[in-house]
Amino acid sequence: MAIDKAGVRERRRHRGDNRVTIEDVAKQAGVAPITVSRALNTPEKVSARLRERIDQAVETLGYVPNLIAGGLASAGTRVIPVVVPSLSILTFIEVIHGIQQTLEAAGYQVLLGSSDFDLDRESALLDSVLGYSPSGVILTGLRHHESTVRRLKAWGRPVVEIMELGDASIDMNVGVDNAEVGACMALHLLERGYRRIAFLGTGMARDYRARQRYEGHRRVLLEAGVESELLFQQDEPSSYEVGRQLFLEALEARPDLEALHFANDNLAAGAILEANRRGMRVPEDIAIGGYLGLSLGEHLTPRLTTVTVPRFEMGVEAAKLLLARLEGRSPALPRVDIGYELTVREST
Repeated sequence: MAIDKAGVRERRRHRGDNRVTIEDVAKQAGVAPITVSRALNTPEKVSARLRERIDQAVETLGYVPNLIAGGLASAGTRVIPVVVPSLSILTFIEVIHGIQQTLEAAGYQVLLGSSDFDLDRESALLDSVLGYSPSGVILTGLRHHESTVRRLKAWGRPVVEIMELGDASIDMNVGVDNAEVGACMALHLLERGYRRIAFLGTGMARDYRARQRYEGHRRVLLEAGVESELLFQQDEPSSYEVGRQLFLEALEARPDLEALHFANDNLAAGAILEANRRGMRVPEDIAIGGYLGLSLGEHLTPRLTTVTVPRFEMGVEAAKLLLARLEGRSPALPRVDIGYELTVREST
């Protein structure tokens, strides 16, 4: 395979490789391959009209330029990019640990990227890393820009989406049904006899998985015939302090609340700490439930009721799916429901 100085000229596909080539782009745009190469490397030397046609062809076909040389580009480097919404939230740190431990044992290295819950940023990150011919990629969630989905499907290498479970995956998928997770806690609170129940979260305009949990929560309350629209949220990142603020905001707005369902354990922990400072009894005065199953929940007073998701195991399963495909095997279950467990403690 011949490749020009920027690594974009591909004369033929390798056997068994269905990835889009520069010649496919040239045919789609109705130009010569050298013109496509020039447009991608030195766009100032190509007319605006031609650049527009070539850019459209690249977008339509999901073409990914190769930025490294020959055989290495065709085989793929032993690097796996992992894109998560945040590198500071414990949820993703534990998943990353499972991925990293499993892939490194098989001789691969993990390259981490954070999208900050921004699909534009995710797309830009993928544009940056795919050209260096990684062996596969692991992404968070099932929602991406359409151009990202097209590009990854045309790319032809293993893709695993994590944290969310659904039928519309790009390739392989490991996660949980977030709506069912939210419904699980809401049902538990109802079964405990609570009726005035609020959901509290942060950044839910961007963190759609938290909103899915809220929708599951809301559905259960609606079916039970109780008030279902009680939602308190802030835009700031999740923290103990924001949990404290949400706790006070909710009780000021609705002093009659009986239970609080927090979007994660960090927020719930902040609420329990504030309740203790104010001499409020949990759960007698207000019940509190969380989500994730962080170890800190066991060390609070009272201990936190939460929905536990096996995050480390999720990372391990995602890595195993990817490795199976890289080894030429078809996974028996390309879509894995990692499951969850209601962990009932004293806070409810």
